Amino acid sequence: MPLPFVSRALAIAALCGTVALAASRIENYNIPLWAEGRVPLAKGNGPLDAPFLTVFLPPEGASNGGSVVIAPGGSNIMLMYGGEGMEIAERYNDWGVAAFVLTYRLSPHYGEDARVLDGKRAIQLVRSRASEWKLDPNRVGFIGFSAGSNMGRSVVAASGAGDPNATDSLERVSSRPDYLALVYGSGRPTPGESLKSFPPTFLLSAAADTGPAMGSAQLFMDLTRAGAVAEIHVYQKGRHGFGSGYASGNFSDWMPRLEHFLKQGGFLPGGK
Repeated sequence: MPLPFVSRALAIAALCGTVALAASRIENYNIPLWAEGRVPLAKGNGPLDAPFLTVFLPPEGASNGGSVVIAPGGSNIMLMYGGEGMEIAERYNDWGVAAFVLTYRLSPHYGEDARVLDGKRAIQLVRSRASEWKLDPNRVGFIGFSAGSNMGRSVVAASGAGDPNATDSLERVSSRPDYLALVYGSGRPTPGESLKSFPPTFLLSAAADTGPAMGSAQLFMDLTRAGAVAEIHVYQKGRHGFGSGYASGNFSDWMPRLEHFLKQGGFLPGGK
């Protein structure tokens, strides 16, 4: 299935240069996850075969050293760059956190194996350049929406401390996110998944979105039983795909709830 026109246009615009935002924001730019010709599992050399990060840095002097990789959703066939990408990045910037929106490889051309590589590599890239961006390498989070949420759980299950003998310097860096936020989609169980070692996890969905809501509730129970840290919010009304929730009577407070979760976990200043 081809990408819808709007989503394709956004993808190409992002690939061809910086993404235009409000004039008051720092100019954003893109960083490829792999050098040209070295993308593992690549099935071509077009713009949608090369995953990358779009960098959103907080204003000068406002950074607190935190960072996050953002994986938008889009039913695996497109990416919702607006409400599940740029708007989320801007809110994180308001909190003093550097945000990196991940453009990952899509179905049906690519499967979960490629997307997991993209997610892990994104975390490794951010952590490897922590000194350059003045970030704390122990406060690198991952937030995913829908398909990006499914990928987030798989990334945690496949992540590790890095291979000290790898020839690729990024592969020597840990790919494990320090916290995880899964928005309307908790992901599928992974064989050998160790919930006990999961990072602190924030779960969010709407009750009317039955599958993700029930899956998130089950994951919350499983994480809690395993001794991991988890917090869940299920709205009594709503739908799938509410994004940042700006101007929504149902969802406008979910990002402040996430902010509180991050403060309590020590990922943002101000926790008690």
